[in-house]
Amino acid sequence: MTRKMKAAVYYDIGDIRYEETNVPEIGPGELLVKVGTALTCGTDVKTYKRGHPVLLQSIPTLFGHEYSGTIEEVGSGVEGFEPGMRVVATNSAPCGICYFCKKNRPNLCAQLKTSFVNGAYAEYIKVPAPVVEWNTHRIPDSLSFRDAALTEPLACVVHGIEESNIELGDSVTVIGAGPIGQMLIMLAKKNGASTVIASDLSELRRNLALKAGADIVVDPTKEDPVQRVREETEGYGADVVIEAVGLPSTWEQSVDMTRDAGTTVLFGGAASGTKFEIDTVRFHYGQLTIKGVFHLTPKHVEQALKLLIAGDINTEVLITHEKPLKDLESALKMMGSGESMKIAITPG
Repeated sequence: MTRKMKAAVYYDIGDIRYEETNVPEIGPGELLVKVGTALTCGTDVKTYKRGHPVLLQSIPTLFGHEYSGTIEEVGSGVEGFEPGMRVVATNSAPCGICYFCKKNRPNLCAQLKTSFVNGAYAEYIKVPAPVVEWNTHRIPDSLSFRDAALTEPLACVVHGIEESNIELGDSVTVIGAGPIGQMLIMLAKKNGASTVIASDLSELRRNLALKAGADIVVDPTKEDPVQRVREETEGYGADVVIEAVGLPSTWEQSVDMTRDAGTTVLFGGAASGTKFEIDTVRFHYGQLTIKGVFHLTPKHVEQALKLLIAGDINTEVLITHEKPLKDLESALKMMGSGESMKIAITPG
């Protein structure tokens, strides 16, 4: 007999329905996890507002990808996991054998980009075999489901910070103080930044940025953020600038904020087909380093989970509200309007 569960099902842009659907059936190498907590994500908000060409291969579909929970069933051939174990898993996994995996760039693996896992906004979720193998981890009783669910986005941030090469005493600017920006601020300070400047349109996010460790916050509606950053850095610009918004205009702004021989990290993904401009003289003679950073690797997942277990991340800044699964649509609207950071979604 097919088991049923409650889930939030994505039907179309702006159309999410809380309804009964089948509990996923698992195969060899897979896990069935009873979701303890799922978290809203900026990507899910964008998907709700305008769809997504990669995450949603067909509709209607289950969606949501930041979660942790308890193993309900274990597929044949799975080792190291058993029913009742508390776990967290990411939404993707590399193949381990392709060109990019062998080049130690598994975040660029073609399999990873075409097989993102969705379905966290439900009572149960199926964890595919590659994710079980590479990116599923047991979590201790000391770590709540709510905090453990931050592992995937934090792993992406760990990757971004690694690529930024922050040195002791560096000045760092973060454009965009959403949940990702807040984590970037925390890890920039943890990695030795002496001054962190955060720029964001939202007063809520600017205030939370100060709690996350930012030394200076900038309201771009009231002052020129590029000019302010240069004023705070003796006219040079920041040593490292990380863009966490995903707009061509703020990509360009981030380069303008970066000192000569500094590093600009383009963390926020801009819409497909868009472009940004750069002054070639400044780029060449200023010896700028400009990097795009995408997603995570298994190494970063392990590092992120260790940070959460150690209590090195202020999760209260990142998760500001809690709602039941049936109220997911209102939670996405709330996050999208800037009234909250992440919202913890509980299936029960």
